[in-house]
Amino acid sequence: MLYAYPELDAAERRVLDRIDELQRDLRHFVVHNPRRWTGILARTTRARALRASNSIENINVSQEDAVAAVDGEDPAETDRQTWRAVVGYQQAMTYILQRCRDRDFRFSVDAILAIHFMISQSDLDSNPGNFRRGWVGVRDMRTNEVVHEGVDRDRLETLMDELVEFLNAPPPTHLIVKAALAHLNLALLHPFSDGNGRTARCLQTAVLANEGIAAQTYSSIEEYIGRNQQEYYDVLAEAGGGGFNPARDCKAWIRYCLTGHYRQLQTLLRRNFEYGLVYGDLENLVKEKGLHPRTALGLLEAAFGTRVRNASYRVSADISGNLASRDLKHLVDAGLLEAKGERRGRQYMAALPVREIRDKNRRPKDAGDPFILYANAPGPDQLDLTLGS
Repeated sequence: MLYAYPELDAAERRVLDRIDELQRDLRHFVVHNPRRWTGILARTTRARALRASNSIENINVSQEDAVAAVDGEDPAETDRQTWRAVVGYQQAMTYILQRCRDRDFRFSVDAILAIHFMISQSDLDSNPGNFRRGWVGVRDMRTNEVVHEGVDRDRLETLMDELVEFLNAPPPTHLIVKAALAHLNLALLHPFSDGNGRTARCLQTAVLANEGIAAQTYSSIEEYIGRNQQEYYDVLAEAGGGGFNPARDCKAWIRYCLTGHYRQLQTLLRRNFEYGLVYGDLENLVKEKGLHPRTALGLLEAAFGTRVRNASYRVSADISGNLASRDLKHLVDAGLLEAKGERRGRQYMAALPVREIRDKNRRPKDAGDPFILYANAPGPDQLDLTLGS
């Protein structure tokens, strides 16, 4: 028996309807109507998800190094062991999303073990690619108290087979609920010595991508989870009750995930809207300075707080390393970027004119609580981000 959620209440159905609308809006802007900045938005979105999911496990990298991992470049400042863990997670996500592109793909225990292997390969003590050998528990580091126990080892294989059957079956209510239950069941089964949370979050995104809920890059709520970690821990603990107890109510978990999707989609639509406004102003700025139009792409990364490297700008503009170096020098000479560091460690930050453009085009961040906004009947959102992009 696995955790199930067969019945959605009226408020949950209303929130899911709004999420579906936001998904259609996002698909329109970033898939069917891409702009010059869409590639940068996609890369930074993947990098934010990568960074957030690892930070939950105290594996921390800068946004710039997360972008480097997405681009397949070397890090600027991350130590070797941390970098191996981050790259492993990136490889796992890339692997399963690529597999999900195959219309004949079906989830299997082997596919889940492959995900775990890539995530945990940097630490052989985690027994990467294999189920745990015996009991496993999660301890509160402050009290040393066991706060969660994985399912009994002799039940694990049977329940994992049941989970795979669930993954390959039609959604019982809505795809987002199915993905949330996949995450919940794997996390609380705790089938691995380590890496359970990262594998569960990866699996949740894969379920969404496999059935085409949105462009794969934008399916994840890992960034939202990373920003709301304590609530994440709390709702998992509430559903688990200290172990794998599928008779317990998991409404709080489902609503947490629905709220995550709603707010993450609002965030992505807001960013897309802001990228369009900022990029338009940057195009005018580089034109005034007599610079090549492509340099606006490098300024766009810097405008949104990322320290630009030759490697990241090279990917954004699709140019050679030498040409990227010349462009970045021209941007520094024009007073639009500020250079920090030397040689391979050199990074570029937004100078005052670029920061002013960014500040001018900021939009409100708070998307509100969907279960308040849609408590009774559909109403206007606090944000209208579907125009002008």
